Amino acid sequence: MGIVGGSAELNTGARIPLIGLGTAAITQNEEEIIAAVTAALQVGYRHFDTARLYRSEHALGKALNSAFQSGLVSREDVFVTTKLKNTEHDDPVAAIKDSLMNMQLEYVDLFLIHWPIKLRAEIPLAPVKEEDFLPLDIKSTWQAMEQCMEMGLTKAIGVSNFSSKKIEDLLNYAKIPPAVDQVEMHPQWQQKKLRDYCNKHSIHVSAWSPLGAPNTPWGSNEVIDNPLILEIAQKHGKTRAQVILRWGIEQGVSVLPKSYNTGRITENFQIFDWSLTPDDHDMISKLEQRKLLRGDNFVNSTTSPYKTVEELWDGEI
Repeated sequence: MGIVGGSAELNTGARIPLIGLGTAAITQNEEEIIAAVTAALQVGYRHFDTARLYRSEHALGKALNSAFQSGLVSREDVFVTTKLKNTEHDDPVAAIKDSLMNMQLEYVDLFLIHWPIKLRAEIPLAPVKEEDFLPLDIKSTWQAMEQCMEMGLTKAIGVSNFSSKKIEDLLNYAKIPPAVDQVEMHPQWQQKKLRDYCNKHSIHVSAWSPLGAPNTPWGSNEVIDNPLILEIAQKHGKTRAQVILRWGIEQGVSVLPKSYNTGRITENFQIFDWSLTPDDHDMISKLEQRKLLRGDNFVNSTTSPYKTVEELWDGEI
């Protein structure tokens, strides 16, 4: 299964690098984020994923602009993604302008709707109060996302955490189709139905938490500690993370591992000069499936547009 140039072509004609650095900051300070991004650039990463919610836009921008000024990379070499917060559906244009100001950039390469949820107040990783949900109108949000692209503020637009059904609904009115759906994906949540749907409609899939988000409040170590992954890693003389990330790019998706450890940042990038075997893929395809971040905090029986977790994912759970 060949990986050509370490990138995939989007439906805009642009190319997205198949491995990017996730920059969600839970406990990290600005200096740690800058150090991680700088290390990643030196290793060879050219794809960086942030979001309004992640608290990392400022630091990412500082690291990138320092690299531009030093001549390490040019702006055209780097693919930058950010996302619309759940509280900003009323004005995506203002939101992306704020993101660009935070990062000291003239444009991003990809701007995503972070969740199909509209909130009055942002409460990450905690139950959302009933009074904080607002009526959701993805059509008007998408029209404003299209305006962001038409204004040159972003090269491409897309979605995150959207099911096949939600993308199908979007395609019914979108003038500009989404270029990407960024979703949880790893060997224990393989998203085959969604990937097949997106492939049919020329929508690229990016995998957040491609290692299962070990050591985070929402993730689990069970993906990286899976005995089969360890067995395959030992067979190839690779790390467990390298096996998981290689599996992801061999599915045709881009992977966005997050690390603030220079050694792991380096190891995670070393996935392009070897391959998994058909037998490896066959065994991984039979792993039991379990979604880690179900989005239960976005569900209630009164004010949320989704009364159950199954409604949030349209049965893809």
